Amino acid sequence: MSEKAKDFFAAFKAGRMSRRELMSGAGKLGVTAASANIMLNAAGTDAMAADFDWMKFKGNKLHLLLNKHPYADAMIADLDNFKKMTGMDVTYDIFPEDVYFDKVTAALSSKSSQYDAFMTGAYMTWTYGPAGWIEDLNAYIKDPKKTNPNYNWDDVLPGLRASTAWNGVPGGALGSADAKQWCIPWGFELNSITYNRKMYDKAKVEPPKNMPELLDTAAKLTKDLGGPYGIGVRGSRSWASIHPGFLSGYANYGQKDLTVEGGKLKAAMNTAESKAYHKMFVSMIQDSGPKNWSTYTWYQVGTDLGAGASATIFDADILGYFMNGGDNKEKGNLGFHGFAANPNAKAPTPNVWIWSLAMNSAGKQKDAAWYFMQWASSTEHDMFGARKMDFVNPVRSSVWKDEEFRGRIAKSYPGYVEQYDVSAPGSKIYFTAQPLFFDVTTQWAETLQKMVAKQVPVDEGLDQLAASIDKQLKDAGLG
Repeated sequence: MSEKAKDFFAAFKAGRMSRRELMSGAGKLGVTAASANIMLNAAGTDAMAADFDWMKFKGNKLHLLLNKHPYADAMIADLDNFKKMTGMDVTYDIFPEDVYFDKVTAALSSKSSQYDAFMTGAYMTWTYGPAGWIEDLNAYIKDPKKTNPNYNWDDVLPGLRASTAWNGVPGGALGSADAKQWCIPWGFELNSITYNRKMYDKAKVEPPKNMPELLDTAAKLTKDLGGPYGIGVRGSRSWASIHPGFLSGYANYGQKDLTVEGGKLKAAMNTAESKAYHKMFVSMIQDSGPKNWSTYTWYQVGTDLGAGASATIFDADILGYFMNGGDNKEKGNLGFHGFAANPNAKAPTPNVWIWSLAMNSAGKQKDAAWYFMQWASSTEHDMFGARKMDFVNPVRSSVWKDEEFRGRIAKSYPGYVEQYDVSAPGSKIYFTAQPLFFDVTTQWAETLQKMVAKQVPVDEGLDQLAASIDKQLKDAGLG
């Protein structure tokens, strides 16, 4: 990059010219659009370095553990800017999700110093944190000697900041004043409706506004389309089948997984209201779901939508986003719709999955690792990923206000921005933080399978589930 070009892009970053003036001037300098994007992000990196000693750990070498995901792809594409700004080298191991968390657990439980930082879900930190495997990041965020003054932690969506912080007390409220910040939100997904606009037009139906409408709409689609089924949701015997659409709708009806009384936990799945919700959800799958629903994970739900085998999913908004692009058969045919399952609810309350960054307690260069983590979760990198890569959904409020990002999404993903805007305020983790989370949710998924297969009535199944979970909680000293 020539010095003249550097100065030109730096002037834009400093707010001395508009984006239109930038692109026009870049053309006159002979800078291509692709080169302009690289230069623009490099200028942002230079701006970050202006008020903070990013070179403090020059020469250090960091090693990361990453899950194969578009968020990781965006970081890798931008990594040279971090290396240039800090003088550090960064290497990484990357694995698909079906083996990724086993790799993380093995590394952390053995207290290996191989990895300095890694990707995690917030739920996993309910195990990693109390075990002493990861660092409380409050000590870094609140230290002006370690954190860039322009980091702007408060720009991260409040529901996500709270959902990644827990005091370690079973049943303790996420984001409480005494909570430890076990990880940094990096990118997330909320759960809403993605639907095939062509199929909906053919069946002459509108996107459902609530759960009763979803049941009717899915049934009509299944009947009228002559092949595709009406609604896709996850069904495998896994915690991952409970947290997306299922729990988002459940929370919208005001229901909880557990209650906390006097520091003791108690199962709450067998209330009358919970039983009514389960009956709707089970009926929806029986009438309008895939035949082999009990095998369905994220991948099957998404693949069917992208291939035109299903008309609707109640799952992660970013899953619909990915199925509306690439080489999917239904590319360009999908629409997005915020979904409040309860007809009496004022707005959606999606449960969220948050891909986050955490620091290995056994790592030998924690301060240097924090430099990477704050860069990777910075506004500048978030903006790069949002504008130029498939970094949806970014976690920063300021990025969601960016006109270029919103315009790009709105152009190719009809309704995506609107569903995000109506859903984001109520988005957070609605589970109760406690060490038996994976056991409870996996058993819940198993019970749901039995209900759908008509092996047990809904009322009886939920009574049995609650009794079993209460016993587990009591045996663990939690109930």
